[in-house]
Amino acid sequence: MRRILASVGRISALVVRYLYLLKGSWPRVLELAYWPTVQMILWGLINRFLAGQSEWLAQAAGLFIAAVLLWDVLFRAQLGVSVVFLEEMWSRNLGQLFVTPLRPWEWVLALMAISLLRTLIGVGAAALLAIVLYQYSIFDMGLPLLAFFANLLVMGWAIGLVVVSLVLRYGLGAEGLAWALIFALAPISGIYYPVSVLPGWIQPIALALPSAHVFEGMRGLMIQHEFIWSHFYWAAGLNGLYLLLGGLVFLWSFHVARQRNLLLQLGE
Repeated sequence: MRRILASVGRISALVVRYLYLLKGSWPRVLELAYWPTVQMILWGLINRFLAGQSEWLAQAAGLFIAAVLLWDVLFRAQLGVSVVFLEEMWSRNLGQLFVTPLRPWEWVLALMAISLLRTLIGVGAAALLAIVLYQYSIFDMGLPLLAFFANLLVMGWAIGLVVVSLVLRYGLGAEGLAWALIFALAPISGIYYPVSVLPGWIQPIALALPSAHVFEGMRGLMIQHEFIWSHFYWAAGLNGLYLLLGGLVFLWSFHVARQRNLLLQLGE
């Protein structure tokens, strides 16, 4: 019990530290909401135009707005892990963190917790603004929204752990992957169009991504007014597998970095 309480205390202290960093820098808070809001406004205008041109879009008001908000959940969740890690490296603080009793898995949980908070701030602001600008509320989805949100959040964490692992292993030369890797998955995630429009050979690859099942499920809910459980089960199962693999890859990379004394050498 003492060990559990000590772990909870270390995780909480680290989360509070990250919150103070966020609170003490208004540009950081502004940046969290800026890009989700810009994208929401852009796709909201596109949705408004196409709704009058397409019978398919007319069946589901705000389809593109919902898609871009959910995409930002995935993107912000991944950045919440990888960018917070990169900030530790840029400030050369990684070595100092691990001369304390902090364990790698406790750090990972702290990164996930701050990622959740950053995602809620960024996407929440854009979602509220969508109500004002377009009279569309993503919260009208009800409980299925929680399923979509949770699955995209976990997928973002898994990708973030892979990015962190690559940077630990190969240094800051790999930091560009924090932004590039997630966008490589966007075309085959079916964000704005069904997976069925992709070439036949790439559809199985797309369906191996939890995000594809989430966006297929979102369209099913908005157009057919039906929550498709099979997509939920596939997304949850794949997420469990990928998060486990991401965690194992991170622990291996961290072990290699510690063995080679890289934690004290990584930085700008």
